[in-house]
Amino acid sequence: MDGKRTVVVGEDGTSIGLISAGSGDPLLLIHGGMGRAEHWDPLWTALSSRFRVTAMDRRGRGTSTDGPNYSAAAESADIISVIHHLAERSDRGVDVVAHSIGATFLVDAAADNPDVRRLVFYEPPGPETVAGGWANHITALVARGEVGRAAASFLRDVVGLSPGDIDRLREQSGGSDVLEIAAATLPREARALETIDFAGARTIWAPTLLLLGSTSLPWAGSITRQLESLIPHATVVELSGHGHEGIDTAPDLVLAELLAFFDQPTTPP
Repeated sequence: MDGKRTVVVGEDGTSIGLISAGSGDPLLLIHGGMGRAEHWDPLWTALSSRFRVTAMDRRGRGTSTDGPNYSAAAESADIISVIHHLAERSDRGVDVVAHSIGATFLVDAAADNPDVRRLVFYEPPGPETVAGGWANHITALVARGEVGRAAASFLRDVVGLSPGDIDRLREQSGGSDVLEIAAATLPREARALETIDFAGARTIWAPTLLLLGSTSLPWAGSITRQLESLIPHATVVELSGHGHEGIDTAPDLVLAELLAFFDQPTTPP
């Protein structure tokens, strides 16, 4: 992805790496688990033709450093710092699109946040995503050095990919960077998900789009509908025939839904 690289320092001193391109209203993109800013490459050119688009590397990967202590609250605080940084350069507020666990951490970051203009959450996971001791399982695999098995479990049991999809993804990614990220972040993010309660969603005042894959695992629909009931101005749109990884499998469909949402006139809630 082409763009200008910058850094925002979070409240605990963590350096959050950003890449930005285009011009127009600010749009922040937040990736999910085992990812980095480049996850948004399939949408990057189209979005940067309409917005001043910025993708962040969440802490502990890519161009970002790691903080002294890890928690869901620290992840949300990083997002708040980036949103505030972007909002200082705009008088219209910041639009935010977040995928998977990035969307989970956005919930608290967006709660009662005057810098947020509009929001898109694509299948944020929560406690039911890691039910049945999955966090213990993934932590044990990584501790034994079986990072590949841990990554495969994540893709199969959380994302819902088939063995064939996992093999194709492994071949496309080359593996090394993904496995480094998995080893450093999978166990701690699984533990963080066990603590999520989404209470902050009740004070998200911005217009909100909730994207839900029609073929996603049951947890995705359950949590999405929960958020629909909590967020005052939320709408669910189903991505027919696709699941949790629509950004890769159906970028044109995801782009169309994003632009349809952002092209709607906004009125104060």
